[in-house]
Amino acid sequence: MNDIINFASKPREGDPWEVAIIGSGPASFTAAIYTTRGAASTLILGGEKWGGQLMLTTTVDNFPGFPEGVQGPDLMQKMKAQAERFGAEFVAKNVEAVDFDKKPFEILAGGVKYLAKSIIIATGADTKWLGVPGEKELIGRGVSSCAPCDAPFFKGKRVAVVGGGDSAMEEALTLTKYTDDVTIIHRRDEFRASVAMQKRVTENSKIKILWNTEVTEIIGKDRVEKLILKNNKDGSSSELPVDGVFVAVGHVPSTQVFAGKIEMDEKGYVVVKDSAAVNTHEGVFVAGDVHDWHYGQAVTAAGFGCMAGIEALRFLDKPAPSW
Repeated sequence: MNDIINFASKPREGDPWEVAIIGSGPASFTAAIYTTRGAASTLILGGEKWGGQLMLTTTVDNFPGFPEGVQGPDLMQKMKAQAERFGAEFVAKNVEAVDFDKKPFEILAGGVKYLAKSIIIATGADTKWLGVPGEKELIGRGVSSCAPCDAPFFKGKRVAVVGGGDSAMEEALTLTKYTDDVTIIHRRDEFRASVAMQKRVTENSKIKILWNTEVTEIIGKDRVEKLILKNNKDGSSSELPVDGVFVAVGHVPSTQVFAGKIEMDEKGYVVVKDSAAVNTHEGVFVAGDVHDWHYGQAVTAAGFGCMAGIEALRFLDKPAPSW
């Protein structure tokens, strides 16, 4: 890593950080790049398992600046190094509690209390996995949650999508650009997706649908080889040979620690107002999948991180970098 450029100095012991960023995905590190370059002392509380969903992704082909693609963990390492280069301090501890009623704000992480004049929440969202045997072991080896990220690796292969909402439909349709063998597995006898999305799927000859069916196990040694299925109407079991399975049963925003502290919607996503980064609580800003349930892409998370960083600098009455 290059030598640190001290755009932002660390506060004296006992003094608050000007910006504390909770989270460690593309939104977090992008926000830190902006706040440090805006001369705001910046603390990143990234968590023990830092890096977000990209740490579970193999080659990322749709992030600008990498014409040959980039491994998800490598991209996160580069973002982290860039934020640290400008003076951000990274702490790999989980946030245990927050107090947004005190000024400066208080954050407890790893048993240590941190103070901050402003906070950027960038904790992201976690994939809602199936929780069946073999799934966890084969993530990144045939088990995926992002067709736009991983579909090219399954060109001409047999793939399955688990889910029945719009995201599952989008996953399946994306996969048909690379293979003619796509099976949607849905536990009900009708989709929850919009009528328009259902029509696109049912009219696509490359897509087969298994209704009233659940995945009970994912089989494979080094790669996914087949799925064990159960018909929840008659209880019968079957096997489906596949090379990949895309789980699209939803995401869970990582907002549990903020419950009762700030406004969230019925699904647990943080509410924003006025702009895509400003929360209803003054001095608290938001970036990435923790509020964005619609796009869920690394590049959009980074964009939201830019917005949150700039809004935090404006709140602190500091000039925002223009590039």
